[in-house]
Amino acid sequence: MTATDGALTALSQGWCALSLLHGRIETHIERTLQAGHGLSVREYSLLDVLSRQHDGPGGHLRMHQVAESVVLSQSATTRLVTRLEDRGLLSRYLCDTDRRGIYTDVSEAGLALLAAARGAFDSALREALDAAAANPDLAPLVAAITGPATR
Repeated sequence: MTATDGALTALSQGWCALSLLHGRIETHIERTLQAGHGLSVREYSLLDVLSRQHDGPGGHLRMHQVAESVVLSQSATTRLVTRLEDRGLLSRYLCDTDRRGIYTDVSEAGLALLAAARGAFDSALREALDAAAANPDLAPLVAAITGPATR
């Protein structure tokens, strides 16, 4: 084995640990949000991103920006927006200055659901990170994410 092979192995192990940590966190949050609020992690993330928009310059995101923010393809984001719109949690409208642009706003019902789910999300995230911190392979990643101020 060469030095490069060792570096690649360490890199690969780091990637596997990061992937494992992400999967465990997402699974725990998903179960919590589904059970308590009927939301998936992706739905919560979309509502959260869209709730942070504002009416000032650059305040509304186009669909491709939303897709980048929630780490989905544009087609998957459009399907997700449609599902949430069908549930009355979002609405879409054309941009005033560019009729090709479509914006999405969170409805009052969507904002209320997001507010109700935020505490569950935060608690589930903390629980998942605490559980992962007990695993020696994941503890360094948890420390890097949480930093010294939140431990």
